[in-house]
Amino acid sequence: MIGNTIRELRKEKKMSQSELGKFIGVSQTTVTAWETGRAEPSSTFVSKLADLFNVSTDYLLGRSDSKKEPYYELTEKEKNDIAVQAEKLMDGIESGENLNFYGEPATEEQKERLLIAIQTAMEMNKRKAKKKFTPKKYRD
Repeated sequence: MIGNTIRELRKEKKMSQSELGKFIGVSQTTVTAWETGRAEPSSTFVSKLADLFNVSTDYLLGRSDSKKEPYYELTEKEKNDIAVQAEKLMDGIESGENLNFYGEPATEEQKERLLIAIQTAMEMNKRKAKKKFTPKKYRD
């Protein structure tokens, strides 16, 4: 069931249902409905979930045991480069005016979550770029 897969992948990313919903543009109630099997995500959201969790849509839908799309998977070097870029971005944010959430200084937990969000977004963009610029003969 797709709901179980979504739950497992969300927990691997250490995300709450609310955080997942915000990332892909749905409410926490919708994520709960997907995870409990009361509803299923549309194809648009299946694609967004696959990008976010770095898995194939076939894996999400239970059509494949393979999580990855082989060529588009990021290498360890690419992941490390993204992590360095994300850290630099966070340093830049923190070195400017204080990083605040709702008028209060950001906690270490909030900063860590922001870093995870930045890295995830950067990884998604890198995979999309790799997919876009892959010569046709190498595409799936």
